[in-house]
Amino acid sequence: MKKVVFLLFTLCSVVTKGNAQGVHFSQFYNAPLLLSPSNTALMSSDDYRLGINYRSQWTKLPVNYNTFSAFGDCTLYKSMTGTNWLGMGLVFYSDKAGDGNLSLTRTDFSLAYHVQTGDNFLISAGLSGAYASRSVNYNALTFDMQWDRFKFDKSLPNGEQINIVRTSFYDVGAGISFSFFPNEAAFVKLSGSVAHINQPVESFYNQINKIGIRPFVSLDGTFIMNKTLTVSPAVYYTAQRGAQEIVAGTLLSATVYDKGKAKASIIAGGHYRFNDAMIVSLGMQYGTLRIISSYDYTSSKLGPEMKANGAFELSIIHQGGYGEHQRAAKNMNCPRFY
Repeated sequence: MKKVVFLLFTLCSVVTKGNAQGVHFSQFYNAPLLLSPSNTALMSSDDYRLGINYRSQWTKLPVNYNTFSAFGDCTLYKSMTGTNWLGMGLVFYSDKAGDGNLSLTRTDFSLAYHVQTGDNFLISAGLSGAYASRSVNYNALTFDMQWDRFKFDKSLPNGEQINIVRTSFYDVGAGISFSFFPNEAAFVKLSGSVAHINQPVESFYNQINKIGIRPFVSLDGTFIMNKTLTVSPAVYYTAQRGAQEIVAGTLLSATVYDKGKAKASIIAGGHYRFNDAMIVSLGMQYGTLRIISSYDYTSSKLGPEMKANGAFELSIIHQGGYGEHQRAAKNMNCPRFY
C-alpha cells in the first residue's frame, strides 16, 4: 500500500500539469536567496554570509520530504562611502520525497546591486539563474503487475520504465527589495520576486509540462526595544498554479551575555502557516553564529493522520566582515540583521 500511495503521488505531481512541491522553508527569514535574488549580500554591517537549511517533513506519511540547502553570498565593489555595492551569491538545493526518491537538485547563481538613495532608504535589485534536475528511481518502487496475491515480487515485470529516469532544465528569476532604516534601532524590508520567469519545461515523459511562474512577497523588520530585547516580525507569501502559502509571526531575541565582542542571545518565536501549521522556534546566537530549530505542528486535515506531526527544521548561519575598516565604511544607519 505504501508503494501505491507514492506511485499515485508521483503520477499526480509529475505526469499532470501539477508540480511536485516547490522548495520551501518555515524559517523563510533564514533562506534569503530563496525569497528573492535582491537579498543577495543585503547585509547591514557584514560582508559575507554562509548558511545551511535542513527540513524533514511528513515523516509519518509514505511521501515524506527531506530538503537541504547550502548557500553563501558576499559583497563586491563597494563604493568609497560604502553606500553602493554589488552582491554575488550561490545556493544549492536538494529535495527528496518518498520511496522512489523523487529528487530535485538545483544550483542557483545570483547577482544584486544595492543603492542607498538617502540617509534612511536603500533599493536593491537582483537576478538569478539556475540549473536544476529531477530524477525518480523506478527500481525502488513496486507496481500492481508485481503483486502475486501474497506479496510484491520485484523480479516480475512491472510494465513501467526501469532504472533512474532524469529530466533537467534552466531557470531564471528576478527580484527587488526596498529597505527603510529610520534610526539605529529599526530596520524594515519589503521584498518581491518572481521565480520561473522562463517557465521551463519539466517532464519525465516528453510532455510539455511548464513550471508555473511563482511570485514571492515578504515583509520583515528588526526592532531593538532595549539593550536586552530585539523583536523581528515577518510575513511571507507565495503562490503557484492556484496553490498559496502565507506564513506570519515573529522572533524574540534576548541578550543573556554581553562582554565586549562576546555576545550571546537566546532566540524564541512562533509563526503560523495559514490553514496548515503552527510553527514554534528556538535557537541561539553567539557572536557571528546563529542556530535556530523549528517544528511545524500540522493543523490542516492531515493533522489527525499525523497526530499533528509536521516538519522539523534547522538553520545555521554565519556572517562576517572582510576587515574592520571596510565594515566601518558602510554607513547604513540600521541594526544588525540576519
